[in-house]
Amino acid sequence: MILFKFPFKPEIFSVQGPAKEIPVRFVSFDEKETVTFSGMLTEVSEDDFLKMNLTMADEKSNGYLQFQEESKEEYQGKIEQVITFVKENNIPKLVLSRQKYLPYRSLSGSGEIDFTKSFLKLCSSYPNAFAYIFKDGDRSWMGAFSELLGRFNKNTSAFETMSLAGTLPLNEEWTEKEIEEQKPVSIYIADILKKYSNTIHISETYDHHSGNIKHLRTDYKAIIWKNDLDQIIEDLHPTPAVCGIPKEFCQKAIATFEKHPRSLYAGYIRIETDEEIQYFVNLRCASFTESGAHLYVGGGINAKSNAEKEWQETELKAAAILKNLITTDVI
Repeated sequence: MILFKFPFKPEIFSVQGPAKEIPVRFVSFDEKETVTFSGMLTEVSEDDFLKMNLTMADEKSNGYLQFQEESKEEYQGKIEQVITFVKENNIPKLVLSRQKYLPYRSLSGSGEIDFTKSFLKLCSSYPNAFAYIFKDGDRSWMGAFSELLGRFNKNTSAFETMSLAGTLPLNEEWTEKEIEEQKPVSIYIADILKKYSNTIHISETYDHHSGNIKHLRTDYKAIIWKNDLDQIIEDLHPTPAVCGIPKEFCQKAIATFEKHPRSLYAGYIRIETDEEIQYFVNLRCASFTESGAHLYVGGGINAKSNAEKEWQETELKAAAILKNLITTDVI
């Protein structure tokens, strides 16, 4: 079961019917895991959605049973190590992530999450985001995010993507750290598109608001051959916004520094409709186990990073999901 909505659109869709097509596919960060939903894209009416009593699967994998959340001190210590690593290797950026564990018993109310109301609130809080909730076997995830890995128009052959990086609270001014964090993402994307198109349009960099935080964003549009689409996505993923640069070097470093598997976090979601093929980066998201929610968050580390600010950034990002979880009242 999957339910989702597209950016700037209120309609909620599902995948139903005979499994002749696979319109929705989740791909993990390391591209070793996939979750697919087969059938036809079907709009779900508001009345039908409100009647749903969404329950989530209880994921009981050994990885979760053995999981221990990093403390603030542990994470900040690791950030200091990454800052040193970035300087010693003279790399522009490396993305470090963490899991924030939220046991259900810590929630107000009965400690039982009302996933129907939570998903509606998530959609309302982030109208410019792609939002989803799914249950597949013993896996359950929910998320809402704005980063577009790619959008291909089947009729015009236009391909769109974006450079989205750097994070601050809405009321703070950009510093050199955030500007330097977004720059390599923009250069990386432009260099890839130049290999596939002679007609590339690049926007000015501007503020992109997402709930309680903002990012720096640059938009790209190019005309490509459809046969090149899969290779372009392969070249783009993972972008420096979720990995770092150079890509292969940073992927190996992430496997060394991070104590948890990213799984579907920082992977991407492919959705195909009659008119378009879209790819969204799976960022502000959480998986749900038998005892609690695992919130996935991260940030780009460069030579100008500050460990305390990086911790606060991950806390802000975790709130994207956390503040939208609604629990049932105790009777």
